[in-house]
Amino acid sequence: MSLASLIRKLEQFVRLSPTDHAILGRAAAERVRHLPARVDIVREGDKPRDVHLILAGWACRYKQLEDGRRQVVAFFLPGDICDVNIFILREMDHSIGTITPVSVADLSREFFDTVAAGHPRIVTAFWWETLVNAAIQREWTMNLGQRTASERMAHLLCEIFLRLRLGGLTNGEGCDFPLTQADLADATGLSKVHVNRTLQELRAADLIVLKGKTLVVPDLGRLMQAGLFNPNYLHMEHEGRQLDANE
Repeated sequence: MSLASLIRKLEQFVRLSPTDHAILGRAAAERVRHLPARVDIVREGDKPRDVHLILAGWACRYKQLEDGRRQVVAFFLPGDICDVNIFILREMDHSIGTITPVSVADLSREFFDTVAAGHPRIVTAFWWETLVNAAIQREWTMNLGQRTASERMAHLLCEIFLRLRLGGLTNGEGCDFPLTQADLADATGLSKVHVNRTLQELRAADLIVLKGKTLVVPDLGRLMQAGLFNPNYLHMEHEGRQLDANE
C-alpha cells in the first residue's frame, strides 16, 4: 500500500524529511482495514477512536435525516485524511461511508502525540490539510447557495479532477470517476433527473466525457469557466512548498 498520494499532497506545502516519510509510512501500515463499497467507516453517534487515512478507494462524509434523505458534504480521495482533530469530539456528528472498496489506515491518538512531540513539519502539513478542507466546505456552501445546476456540476468536477491531479492520480486529461448520479445528486442538492440533464448539457458542450467509471476533461480551462471555478481555495501553489526539510 503506497502513501505516495498523501506525501505528494502534503509536500505541496512543506518539504518533508526522510524521517517524516518513515513515520507516516509506519503509521499507515500498522492498522489497515479493507472495506467493501457502500458501508460506513464510522457512523454518526460513534465515539471517535482513530483518524482515518484513505489509502485506496473513494469515500464520503455525509449527514442523513431520519427519513433517509442524505447530504454528502465531502468526498475523500486516496491520500485524504478524515478529521485530523476528531479526538476533540465526544461523538461523531456525521458519518463517513465508502463509495468504492476502500483501504483505510486507522491512525491512533498515540501517533499524533508522537508527531506533535517531534515532527513539526508534519504538524504544519496537517494544519494546512485542515485549512484546505475548511476552504473546500466554503466552496461547497457557495455551490449550494449561489451557483446554477450547470455551474455546480462543472465546479465539482473541476475540484475532483484537480485534487486527483495533485495526488498524482490523473492520466493526462482523464481520471477514475466512480461516483454515481445518486452520489452527485446528494453532493449538489439536485435531483437525479436534474443531475442527468446537467451532465448531458456538459457532454453536449464538449466539456466532459463520461464513459464507464472514467472522466475525461478535454479542456480544463473551459470547464473552469463554465463552473466559475477559481482554484485558489485549494492552495496548490503555497509559497511554503519550497521550504527545505533541512532548514
